[in-house]
Amino acid sequence: MNLALFDFDGTITNQDTYTEFLFFATPKPRLIIGGIITSPVILLYKLGLLPASKTRPILSKVAFWQRSIHQVETQAERFVSDYLPQVMRANALEKIEWHKQRGDEIYVVSASLSPYLDIWCQQQGIKVVCSRLSQRNQHYTGRYLNGDCSLENKVRLLKEQLDISQYKKIYAYGDTYEDLPMLDIANEKYFCWSKIDNTEHLKLATRNG
Repeated sequence: MNLALFDFDGTITNQDTYTEFLFFATPKPRLIIGGIITSPVILLYKLGLLPASKTRPILSKVAFWQRSIHQVETQAERFVSDYLPQVMRANALEKIEWHKQRGDEIYVVSASLSPYLDIWCQQQGIKVVCSRLSQRNQHYTGRYLNGDCSLENKVRLLKEQLDISQYKKIYAYGDTYEDLPMLDIANEKYFCWSKIDNTEHLKLATRNG
């Protein structure tokens, strides 16, 4: 059996769904207050002084701290049905279907959030490793259960779920420097939907290192 690994935002979709979900699922009063609280963080991110992998957990904490799991999941269901179909890449869905027809095991490996990725991936009949919000007493704590699922953490969290050595061939699809460690474990790798070799992968890693 082969293994196919897909990043989500920018690879399966043509937009950043993480940020869109924060706006979609967060009540307006919390958005306003949260925007004020996190404005220094957002500024540092936009100036390139704070990486996305450090920014996302802070924004998620503000958006989901003490939120009802049921309420957020209801919003996530609407997000999956109403918003996600508008931003899906046709070629990505075709490639996922191609891997299904071959009998490959398929994983979405993403820094995006569990409430909506769990729903979407279940609908597609594929598995998911992602930034997972921790829960307590029917509420989200706002913290990540296993850290932001990006960079080397993508590979670590994936290997906690399966033994990659059992697969004959590994395919990986990504679109940013955060996906490079995942592409590194693949036999066949695609960056922004262009097939790359090990030399090109090394150049991308060096450029973003």
